[in-house]
Amino acid sequence: MSNRFMGTWKLVSSEHFDDYMKALGVGLATRKLGNLAKPSVIISKRGDIITIRTESTFKNTEISFKLGHEFEETTADNRKTKSVVTLERGSLNQVQKWDGKETTIKRKLVDGKMECKMKGVVCTRIYEKV
Repeated sequence: MSNRFMGTWKLVSSEHFDDYMKALGVGLATRKLGNLAKPSVIISKRGDIITIRTESTFKNTEISFKLGHEFEETTADNRKTKSVVTLERGSLNQVQKWDGKETTIKRKLVDGKMECKMKGVVCTRIYEKV
């Protein structure tokens, strides 16, 4: 994995995040807090273990994984998922599955763009490296 992913990233803009959270089944109160949050994402690597930590005034989450290996994740909105992260064409792709549903989070290094898809809803969140 490229070292360009490593470091701290700060959210600078977000489009359609509320629609994305609705598609995930997130309740109104949690969506309001989520829309107010301006999280930082810290990506680090030790050996073949990658850690992605998301910090905000709302909630902090952290996942650690090996590329291509399934792991259990509790998301910021409390979904219990089975997740897999792969590296494809310079993009870290995270697939979360729960209760017969699925969403994909793509972390690309094109201007720090992160794209989330769920039921046809595309959310674009732009992060800049700190």
